[in-house]
Amino acid sequence: MTTTVTKVEEGTEAPYALSHLDALESEAVHIFREVAGEFERPVILFSGGKDSIVMLHLALKAFAPASVPFTLLHVDTGHNFPEVLEYRDRTVAQHGLRLHVASVQDYIDRGVLKERPDGTRNPLQTLPLTEKIQAEKFDAVFGGGRRDEEKARAKERVFSLRDEFSQWDPRRQRPELWNLYNGRHAPGEHVRVFPLSNWTELDVWQYIAREGIELPEIYFAHEREVFSRSGMWLTAGEWGGPKDGETVEKRLVRYRTVGDMSCTGAVDSDALTLEQVITEIAASRLTERGATRADDKMSEAAMEDRKREGYF
Repeated sequence: MTTTVTKVEEGTEAPYALSHLDALESEAVHIFREVAGEFERPVILFSGGKDSIVMLHLALKAFAPASVPFTLLHVDTGHNFPEVLEYRDRTVAQHGLRLHVASVQDYIDRGVLKERPDGTRNPLQTLPLTEKIQAEKFDAVFGGGRRDEEKARAKERVFSLRDEFSQWDPRRQRPELWNLYNGRHAPGEHVRVFPLSNWTELDVWQYIAREGIELPEIYFAHEREVFSRSGMWLTAGEWGGPKDGETVEKRLVRYRTVGDMSCTGAVDSDALTLEQVITEIAASRLTERGATRADDKMSEAAMEDRKREGYF
């Protein structure tokens, strides 16, 4: 048998070869279209953070020139960064989308939830999220979780089944061979869907740069009044910081991830451009959650415990 080898000129790519970003984009677009075909009431979690921004960008691509056939959902802790909320609302208006907001503050005002002594509201998001899913009868919920972020998220499948109480059981994980996704679920159950599962933080930033995606300025170096707590630079606010002995100072920082101000730390940085951020991330040996999220440091299994209860 004679084997024919096609010679490729030096400096050119083989025919039909996809870059790693093209392959990740193609996978995510396939997932969005699969969900649109399988489910009746999908929703995209959209906070204005970089992962949810990339996720929405991919959804817009997946269905262009038609509009995105999903609504958006944000669980608002009441302690979100104002820059991020402004970006969220502007993006929703720009694309003519519908946004559902589940407010932690509403639950506190009604006495259903109580403030934590440390002022952190991230663990309080679970009940508003799960009740909104049940009330709106969402059967598929897109999240921006990635496997490289945290140990519990590394266990997730792309399609992750939740029971009628929105709880996650790792033992009910389904095989996903050859990119075949099983969306079958009983009445009352729903599926969490993670189109960015196989992306890394560096992939996200490289894709943002390639696509020219706008981000909130909070992701780039800026002067900010912060104080040190547990090895992180936190923003002062009504949530209860700083405490006695914690000194506020102005520093040049940026955020690698955004969430509740009480548990999301900034990092010292002079990265003003996408290229500088990418260089910084490439040299880092800590994930963004490991470096800047206090809520993940409450215990070794903090994230997994919350996921079992219904959190993302």
